[in-house]
Amino acid sequence: MSTYKTKTFTLFIAATLLSSCNAATNANATTQPLFPAILIFGDSTVDTGNNNYHSQTIFKAKHLPYGIDLPDHKASGRFTNGKIFSDIIATKLNIKQFVPPFLQPNLPDQDIVTGVCFASAGAGYDDRTSLSTKAIPVSEQPKMFKNYIARLKSIVGDKKAMEIVNNALVIISAGPNDFILNYYDIPTRRLDFPNISSYQDFVLKKLDNFVQELYSLGCRNFLVGGLPPMGCLPIQMTAKFRNGIRFCLEQENRDSVLYNQKLQKLLPQIEASNNGSKILYSNVYDPMMDMMQNPSKYGIHTISSLFTKLA
Repeated sequence: MSTYKTKTFTLFIAATLLSSCNAATNANATTQPLFPAILIFGDSTVDTGNNNYHSQTIFKAKHLPYGIDLPDHKASGRFTNGKIFSDIIATKLNIKQFVPPFLQPNLPDQDIVTGVCFASAGAGYDDRTSLSTKAIPVSEQPKMFKNYIARLKSIVGDKKAMEIVNNALVIISAGPNDFILNYYDIPTRRLDFPNISSYQDFVLKKLDNFVQELYSLGCRNFLVGGLPPMGCLPIQMTAKFRNGIRFCLEQENRDSVLYNQKLQKLLPQIEASNNGSKILYSNVYDPMMDMMQNPSKYGIHTISSLFTKLA
């Protein structure tokens, strides 16, 4: 067994990073990476800058305050003030400090060997999502991955390249754009799916197909993120606010909970049908809700009134 094929708890460490930055304390106790590489797929929650190098995408993080807390204090394509989730995971698992976007020109060989990001802000599992955002759909991201594998093979050889892919940590984070852009705010998918549950099933089938494709390309260790409390996302609260007061939208939060329950049932089924795979669910909803309801517990002492009216 490869030194990177460590016990299941290494994936669990990665999963719990969402709920606490201290969750990977044990991972930091050694300088040996727990995985040889990290491979990222999804939307803006994990996009480290691909949209900045894609001419057609609408959403680009090219200006301040994006990147203001990075070492060079410059916007890097990450939709955050500093490191994005992808970078935090890679750092905690001792892989690298920052995960570069695959579309970044002139990537050094070492960055290819230790993993890159294929995510695109505005993307979703449903291809229709990208019609409005011009993002790289999740279903199209494996095309970049195939190009990545070809370059990886040119660097380390075919056998070593597939060993890296087999043992890499694959993070998948997407979904909110599908519901916001196709069902809630621009309800085009309601014509095909009159109730939210049926559209959730459609999106989850797309996710299933996506994981199956990555598995066919050699990936084995997956961490799949659920939905956040979508009714508390600023875009949703702002779109539906009344009388100058923004509230979390209770129904959309319930929709997120239902989707996450379905996802947690689906992932073990996908794992069982793909020999040698390990697929874990990453709980996004509960930590985010707890952070909004109990900010002081996380060292946050000033919180916007945006989240003072929680459903």
